[in-house]
Amino acid sequence: MQLSWKDIPSVPSSNDMLDIILNRTQRKTPTVIRPGFKITRIRAFYMRKVKFTADGFAEKLNDLITGFPNINDVHPFHRDLMDTLYEKNHYKVSLAAVSRAKTLIEQVSRDYVRLLKFGQSLYQCKQLKRAALGRMATITKKLKDPFTYLEQVRQHLGRLPSIDPNTRTLLICGYPNVGKSSFLKCITKADVEVQPYAFTTKSLYVGHFDYKYLRFQAIDTPGILDRPTEEMNNIEMQSIYAIAHLRSCVLYFMDLSEQCGFSIEAQVKLFHSIKPLFANKSVMVVMNKTDIVKAEDLSEEQQELLKTLTTVPGVEIMHASCHEEENVMQVRNQACEKLLTARIEQKLKGTARVNNVLNKIHVARPQARDDLDRSAFIPESVKQTKKYDPEDPNRRILARDIEAENGGAGVYNINLKDKYLLEDEDWKNDIMPEVLDGKNVYDFLDPDIAAKLQALEEEEEKLDAEGFYDSDSDIEDDETLDIKDKAQWIRNKQKMMINEGRLRKHLKNRAVMPRDQVKKDFNEMEKHMYNIGHDTTKLKNRLGKNITIDNSKELSGVDILKRNQGIKASKISKKSAPLNQSDRLNDGLNDGKLRSKADRLLKVQRRERNRQARQGEADRHSTAALPKHLFSGKRGIGSADRR
Repeated sequence: MQLSWKDIPSVPSSNDMLDIILNRTQRKTPTVIRPGFKITRIRAFYMRKVKFTADGFAEKLNDLITGFPNINDVHPFHRDLMDTLYEKNHYKVSLAAVSRAKTLIEQVSRDYVRLLKFGQSLYQCKQLKRAALGRMATITKKLKDPFTYLEQVRQHLGRLPSIDPNTRTLLICGYPNVGKSSFLKCITKADVEVQPYAFTTKSLYVGHFDYKYLRFQAIDTPGILDRPTEEMNNIEMQSIYAIAHLRSCVLYFMDLSEQCGFSIEAQVKLFHSIKPLFANKSVMVVMNKTDIVKAEDLSEEQQELLKTLTTVPGVEIMHASCHEEENVMQVRNQACEKLLTARIEQKLKGTARVNNVLNKIHVARPQARDDLDRSAFIPESVKQTKKYDPEDPNRRILARDIEAENGGAGVYNINLKDKYLLEDEDWKNDIMPEVLDGKNVYDFLDPDIAAKLQALEEEEEKLDAEGFYDSDSDIEDDETLDIKDKAQWIRNKQKMMINEGRLRKHLKNRAVMPRDQVKKDFNEMEKHMYNIGHDTTKLKNRLGKNITIDNSKELSGVDILKRNQGIKASKISKKSAPLNQSDRLNDGLNDGKLRSKADRLLKVQRRERNRQARQGEADRHSTAALPKHLFSGKRGIGSADRR
């Protein structure tokens, strides 16, 4: 739950809003457009301007609307407090005006973008853009009063104290100048103004303190006068709403010395008039300024009036003096105790917590298969057991009784080994070591452990020799071995392919040898052909008949293939182009005239792309037509709006 609204964005004036949005549109969108551009490009240029401006307005107005709290979604205390301070209807109307303006701006943007799609010229598109931005500016200027009001509300909301309606709270109320702010200053570190005149406190003040390691908040409310609610002002209504909505312990302060300017009769009458607001709350009446006048010094009529306060159930009266700081902390502590007790009782009364626990518990019941009654079996010894009676001297001794006889909790330690079932009762409290003399104790528990181990080892050797542990998978034939060899060859081949792929990935910045220049000898080619399953005997025989291998120069596989095709060695050149590669420059052209025409068409196709690459819409530099404002000289009295 949001308790404070210090992060609401500031609300600019209508003129500031216009400057922000239009300047951002000028900076963030392209600014160069010429009559020679295509009409589609001109339309897109101005449509982008209109859309960007509308998006800027919508974003700003949406942040403003979502930043303020929704008065229908906050706690009833905050809702009534905001209604008192800012007038709920005025607040809603202002936010609704902003929301309506956002909708209208989006509608204007859609309408004019639709019109710009059919613009016929640069002038027409420009006029439509100006009209769209002008209508958006007119809508924004009409928000002058809502913006001013919302900025004042934002500043005041940021100064409101952070009051948690659901935490432990002490609420201090009463007539003006009865010592409420002095009491808050004594029990907390709140910076509260204390003056000897009425209505010093004009708003709610909050202070915090700790009691029994729990955080409490104390709220000082403005003074209340005894008059109907309709006649109360905004200052008094803050106290009324705090008493009505906050779950708290109410401290009603009274001034017995009557120095506050109000009689004891008036203070008692005010208590009874606001008594309906104390329903389901803890109430304490604090008689303040006892250093001046004590309750015993009052007249009998006034004492009778004070006794009428106790007729309200749950009301407790205490005396204190904030000036002397007498009995102040006792009042605070007693109020905290009453509040904690009331909160616990309220939780126990509520069924929501119990239902929440019950929803987590599921009792499984088996489905009845017949009508027979199968009651639970209780042994006879349990039925005959005498009911435990603490007053019976012959009762059975419980562990709790033994604990009480031996010093009670914290002194007596229960013996967890008392119920051990051993051959000898004296063994119960023996401590068994795990390691003794550097050896494991468990190895010596059985005196025949060495003989048993030797027998187990001999049995294992005998079973192993007889083939008891041999499985069928260990017996391999030729077919199984062949399958294993092929599987191993496939695995190795996969590993080699993976390594080659990884190596190719590493060759990002390295030169790669062309495939026609890579030299591989005949043996590598023969090995590759053999690996992929071809019979290489004919290849070997052909090599022996046709080629005489020169030991001084090792021939590659490419050379052998070319010689087999009848190509002489003199025609084979390292720098010549591959045999199967075509002439990409002259293929498809019969003569030089067609070659020239093809080059000319290629240049024409490149012209538009080159022009677009040199300068675009977002470029700021101007080569031929320089900006007007650099050459127009001093401006006159007329309009300076160049948007």
